[in-house]
Amino acid sequence: MICFAKIPFVSPGSIATELASYPSGWQAHFNTLHYQGEWTVLPLRTPGGKDHIVPDLMGEQGYADTVHMQYFPSVGSLLRSLDCPVRSVRFLNLKAGAYIKPHRDHELAFEMGEARLHFPILTNPDVAFFVEDTRLNMQPGECWYINANLTHQVSNKGTTDRVHLVVDCLVNDWLRELFSHAHTHTKTEAVDVEQQKQVIAALRLQNTPAATQLADQLEQKLRMH
Repeated sequence: MICFAKIPFVSPGSIATELASYPSGWQAHFNTLHYQGEWTVLPLRTPGGKDHIVPDLMGEQGYADTVHMQYFPSVGSLLRSLDCPVRSVRFLNLKAGAYIKPHRDHELAFEMGEARLHFPILTNPDVAFFVEDTRLNMQPGECWYINANLTHQVSNKGTTDRVHLVVDCLVNDWLRELFSHAHTHTKTEAVDVEQQKQVIAALRLQNTPAATQLADQLEQKLRMH
């Protein structure tokens, strides 16, 4: 299982310039139990292109650009260079002094068919991003994968904002090839066979191409153990 990875993919430096000239549209993050201080979101791609901040609604309408995306041509260029299906896209701004508590985003992991990519745009040395017990040194221009199914937390003890562009992608062959060249941190995961079978059965009931593909992948993985 991949815990996190530094991906060989560079984001345009012009994103920070575009962001600085577009201060409107930010909304407080919806999950208020998970943080203290100010944690805000600027949604660029959502289900149906609606201007809301819920990142992923399984089984709902397809993803589309929001009204904010047109002001970020560099983000559009970045997304077009990702040769994989892109779902949610948003800026996340952890304000100075804010803290995201330890939490998990269940079943959001590369091995489960979806990868959350972080593109740091603004940061400072006093930002501490932990995946389990490991602190990540994430710098502007880089691309990082975070296994959000693992416990992670972030604090910004600096005096400036920390802004990441966060992109949720569906895993395909192109993304697998990209990950094969990444610097990854992995660990062996104990497999709960019965739980895996329940997940597979639930995916089969959805009867969608994406769910069926993921169920096939999980079954193949289960046979390998």
